[in-house]
Amino acid sequence: MHVPVLSAEVINYLQPQSNCNVIDCTIGGGGHSFKILPFLDPNGKILGIDLSPTAIQKIDDKRRELNLQKRIIVVNGNFAHLQEIVEQNSFSPVHGILLDLGLSSDLLESSGRGFSFMRDEPLDMRFNPEENDITAREIINQYSEKTLREIFWRYGEERYSSKIARIIVQKRKKKKINTTQELAQIIKDTLGFRFHIKSLARIFQALRISVNKELENLQQALIGSQEVLSPGGKIVVISYHSLEDRIVKIFFKRTEALRILTKKPIVPSKEEIKENSRSRSAKLRAAEKI
Repeated sequence: MHVPVLSAEVINYLQPQSNCNVIDCTIGGGGHSFKILPFLDPNGKILGIDLSPTAIQKIDDKRRELNLQKRIIVVNGNFAHLQEIVEQNSFSPVHGILLDLGLSSDLLESSGRGFSFMRDEPLDMRFNPEENDITAREIINQYSEKTLREIFWRYGEERYSSKIARIIVQKRKKKKINTTQELAQIIKDTLGFRFHIKSLARIFQALRISVNKELENLQQALIGSQEVLSPGGKIVVISYHSLEDRIVKIFFKRTEALRILTKKPIVPSKEEIKENSRSRSAKLRAAEKI
């Protein structure tokens, strides 16, 4: 099972109670949901949403195996449409909402869609291929140098965005760039002695965010969350890079219907980072519906 990040802190701020209802907007491998569910006994429910059809299928199999079909409702959908999903499933009242914005282990390790530069896979990066037509391959091979530069800078904050975009456009004229390793090698060659693995991480992050419209969807999900949340209900968001965290921080500050519970973002302990290295960049913010 996917190792949930900041699980004790999620429970602490979400404060799940007996017979309450919680939405896990990014249920992924179910790590958080299966820790939350016992606090909702005997009749509280979880509405689990995920863009990945594979993730939803695995959670569906797991809940059937444990005979939890009535307690865990699963939806393959985009959390940007949260209000619509809640209405369609008659899921109310809503006492808690969790958004863990990290990539699941399944997407990184076994999706075959090019989320990691550590593997040689097609440049796809779509969370849900059935919902999204634009792939990272199309962006790399078709977008203008100016647009590529803007994507790398805006979504990756990569200092060498201009140089990387220029060389990509030059290289693709000779041969289309189809795989993660082809792109990674171009970035390495472009930066030479200035190369650092963080540049790969930033470029891949930027492409993934652009392909899936992650920041726009997050903004919509936050708006939907404060609309569906009952008074006294809690919203907990775990982000993994400054772009996401900034959006959450500003939204919490500017939304009069929310009372901020975390003056500063909560980060993992040294022990957790040691046990789960993917948690190292996590930041948790929480708020309560007034």
